[in-house]
Amino acid sequence: MKLYTILFSLLVACRILASQPVVPGAVWNDTNGNPINAHGGGILFDQGTYYWYGEFKNDSTGRAMDGVSCYSSADLMNWKNEGLALSVMPQGSFSDIEQGCILERPKVIYNPETGKYVMWFHLELKDRGYAAARAGVAVSDTPAGPFRFLYSYRPCAGSWPENLSQPERESTTTESDFAEWWTPEWMQAVKNGLFVRRDLQGGQMARDMNLFVDTDGKAYHIYSSEENLTLHIAELTPDYLSHTGRYIRIFPGGHNEAPALFTKDGRYYMITSGCTGWDPNEARLLSAPALWGPWEQHPNPCRGEDAALTFHSQSTCVLPVAGKPDTFIYMGDRWNPRCLIDSRYIWLPIRFEKNLPVIDWTPEWYLSVLP
Repeated sequence: MKLYTILFSLLVACRILASQPVVPGAVWNDTNGNPINAHGGGILFDQGTYYWYGEFKNDSTGRAMDGVSCYSSADLMNWKNEGLALSVMPQGSFSDIEQGCILERPKVIYNPETGKYVMWFHLELKDRGYAAARAGVAVSDTPAGPFRFLYSYRPCAGSWPENLSQPERESTTTESDFAEWWTPEWMQAVKNGLFVRRDLQGGQMARDMNLFVDTDGKAYHIYSSEENLTLHIAELTPDYLSHTGRYIRIFPGGHNEAPALFTKDGRYYMITSGCTGWDPNEARLLSAPALWGPWEQHPNPCRGEDAALTFHSQSTCVLPVAGKPDTFIYMGDRWNPRCLIDSRYIWLPIRFEKNLPVIDWTPEWYLSVLP
C-alpha cells in the first residue's frame, strides 16, 4: 500500500509539472518561495542540470552590492537557489569588483580541456560611472561556484579588427575634428573606425555582452563597443580566459546592444536591442552564414501585442533546450528602473519561418509545446 501511495504521489507531481505554465512577466519564485533574482543573465546546461546566472539586484540600485546569483534546475521550471556564484569584494578592498561597482550580463561556459567553468561579465569600476567599459573574468571548479575573480580589462589591445580596411586604419581623423557628435560627418567617421583607432592601444570598450561556444569548441565574446555604437565578435584563447586579438566589427554605427547569439543548421543568428537605457525598444535580428560574416539585418523577429517594444523586454540570451535539437527559448528582461529587484523575466519559445527565427507573444505557454 505504501509503494502504491508513493507511485501515485509521483504521478500526480509529474502531471502538475507537465501542466505548470511559463508565464512571462509574472513573479517567478524559487523552490524556497522567494522571487528569483538573476537579471541580465544566461544559462549553462551541465551534466543534466541547468544553471541560471544573473545580476543579483538590490532594490533600485544598478550597482553590484552582492554579486552574481546562481540557480539550478533539472526541468527549467523549478529553480533552486544556489547562492552567490561570484561575490563582490568588501568596500576598501581596492578590487576591480569592489562592492558598488557595476557588474552586468554575467555568462558562464565550461572548458572541457581545463575542466574549469569560466564566467565573463561587463564591469564598470566603482564610482566611475560607465567610463571603464571593461570585461571581467572569473573561474570555478564547479558550476555553482564559488567563482574566483581573475582580472578585468578592455579586449584586443593593439589589434585591428579583421574587417577594418587599411585606409581606415591609417586615417588621421580624431574626435577633436568634430565640434559635436551625431552629425552625418561624425557618424561616417564612426563607421570608418574613429573609436577603434582611439582605443587601439588601451583596448576596445566592452559593455553589454554574451558568450558563444561553437561546434568546434572555440569560444567567442560578443560585446557592445565603440561607445555602444558597434558590436564586436572576438575570439577567446583555448582556455577561454582571454582574447586572441582576432575580432570583427558588426554594423558599425548601428547602436546595438544586448546581443544573444545562437546557431541552427549551420547559420548564425543574433537578437539584439537598440540603445534606449532602461526603456524597451524594437528587437533587431541579424544573421550570417559564418561567425565571421558577412552579417545582414532582418525585420523585427517579434510578433503580436507590443512586438515593437519586444514585449517590454530586452534580450539577454537565447537558450538551446537540452535534448531537443534546434529548439530555442528567447530570454529577456523586463526592466523596472524604479525597483530593479522587481524586474521580470520574459521567456518565449522561438519558431522558424522561412529560415528566420520568430518570437510570438504568448501570455502563458507550456514547455510541452517545444518541438
